[in-house]
Amino acid sequence: MTFLSHALGALAFTGLAATMPLAASAQARAHVHGQIKLDIAIEGPTVVIEMESPLDNFVGFEHAPKTDAEKKAAADAVAQLRAADQLFKIDPAANCKLGPVTLRSAALGLGKAEAGAEGHADLDGSFAFNCTKATDAKFIELGLFNAFKGLRQVDAQIVTPDGQSKRSLKRPNARLSWGGGK
Repeated sequence: MTFLSHALGALAFTGLAATMPLAASAQARAHVHGQIKLDIAIEGPTVVIEMESPLDNFVGFEHAPKTDAEKKAAADAVAQLRAADQLFKIDPAANCKLGPVTLRSAALGLGKAEAGAEGHADLDGSFAFNCTKATDAKFIELGLFNAFKGLRQVDAQIVTPDGQSKRSLKRPNARLSWGGGK
């Protein structure tokens, strides 16, 4: 069993899967340019971030890259997302290190992505962090706004052992906090 499947299984076990659309189908999702949805779960020694986003937020288009410029934009975006510890800087109190990163996009040929509605392509991801004190985390500094200029809003659902919360951030605010985080 992989780390991510274990973490997601733990969410289902605790009954949180019903409140977090971790396995939502592409058709069931709202596809809003400039907006990213994050589901953040802190469970045991792990922090798992599930991301749903239109491809346009990262590369400025919603189709398989055709030109050299589009191919470079796609490659650059994928490289930035794979370096997730630069985009999601978890509260140092949790002492986290980046674990497995999985990206999914039918348009980019990544992972087992579901095709979106015609004319709409997504780039979704799973980012796992292994921590020595995950439950001490009270915030994540998001580097997404700096990295991706088309992004205007982040909507997050956060589940910790202490409860659930929802947060929205709009550019330029970059700190996603919960449980007393500043």
